[in-house]
Amino acid sequence: MRTKWHFTKTEWANNTLRLLSEEEVEVTHLQPVNQVITDSDAAAFVYLAEAEPGYVYLYLHESTWGDVKKALDGEHLIEAAGTDGTFALASFHEEMNDLIVNIEGNSNYGEEMVKKVERVFFAEQR
Repeated sequence: MRTKWHFTKTEWANNTLRLLSEEEVEVTHLQPVNQVITDSDAAAFVYLAEAEPGYVYLYLHESTWGDVKKALDGEHLIEAAGTDGTFALASFHEEMNDLIVNIEGNSNYGEEMVKKVERVFFAEQR
């Protein structure tokens, strides 16, 4: 079984980026899978986590990407906030950096996704 949670907002707390969902989610039972994938149709990065009896897909929508880039650049912790506490996204920086480098100029991710990723994550290089 897989569950999808959508994170569309962020806030900063003590140099930590918190991802906020409009849904009520409980995160403290999650276990990291240490993998980030994309959902090009939803224009989102997806962090995978385990929870009995299956997986939880934490969708980081485009509205969060500007702060995600700042957190990556500053090597700040990124965590998902829930009603019961927070869940640190283990290995997020490494996985995300590898993924965005792979997306740049790669039409396999879809033209729109590539444009959006390049605009946010590679704007300074252009």
